[in-house]
Amino acid sequence: MIKAILTDIEGTITRISFVKEVLFPYAAKQLATFIRLNENKTQVAEQIAAVKAIINEPDADIETVISVLLKWIEEDKKITPLKQIQGLIWQTGYEHGDFKGHLYADAFEFLQAQHDQGTALYVYSSGSVRAQQLLFKYSDYGDIRPLFNDYFDTKVGAKQEQAAYNTIVNQLPFDANEVLFLSDVAAELDAAQAAGLKTLHLIRDGQARTTHPYVHEFSAVTLEQYA
Repeated sequence: MIKAILTDIEGTITRISFVKEVLFPYAAKQLATFIRLNENKTQVAEQIAAVKAIINEPDADIETVISVLLKWIEEDKKITPLKQIQGLIWQTGYEHGDFKGHLYADAFEFLQAQHDQGTALYVYSSGSVRAQQLLFKYSDYGDIRPLFNDYFDTKVGAKQEQAAYNTIVNQLPFDANEVLFLSDVAAELDAAQAAGLKTLHLIRDGQARTTHPYVHEFSAVTLEQYA
C-alpha cells in the first residue's frame, strides 16, 4: 500500500520549458552581478568556496568562479553549489514578480487530492530545496508549500544513483515499498526502483516508454494498482 509519494519537479509536475526557458536564463543573466554584490555574504561565500573545491582551485578569483558557474548552467550540470546559488537568484525573481512557479493543472489537482486523503508528499529535485520552496510559495495556485511534508535535493546524492533514494527512505517513517516515486526520467526511476521504491513514469513530452508503469497525465493515476 502506498503511504507516501516522492515527486520530481521538472518535466513531472511542471513543464520542462519553464525551467529551461524561464528560470535558467534568468539565473544566467543575473549571476555575475549577484555574485559580485553578495560574495561576502555567508550563504554565497559558502557556495563560492564549494565551487573552488570542486575545480581544485582554492585561490581562484571571483571572475573564475563566475565563469565556471555560467559554464555549468550552459551544460545543465546538477552540481550542488550551482543549484544553491540559482535558488538564491530565483528568490529575487519570485519576490519581484518577474515570474510565477508553473505547475501543470492536473499535477496540482492530484497533489491536493492526495494531501487531502492523508498521503504524505515529498519532493526530490536537482534544484535546491530553496528553489523548490520558492516555486511552491509563488506558484500559479498560490502558496502550496503546506501540501508537502519535506524536500530533498542533491545534498542526498545524485538522482540517478540508488544510494540517494536509500538515504531519503532512511529519513522517512515509511518502508521503501510504501513510497511511490514520480519522474519523467527513466534513469531516475531505475535508481528508485533499485532502492525498493514503487515507480511511476510521467510521459509528458514524448519520452520513450520504459518498463515502469506510466501515465500521460495525473488524472490516470490510480494508487490501488500498487496495493
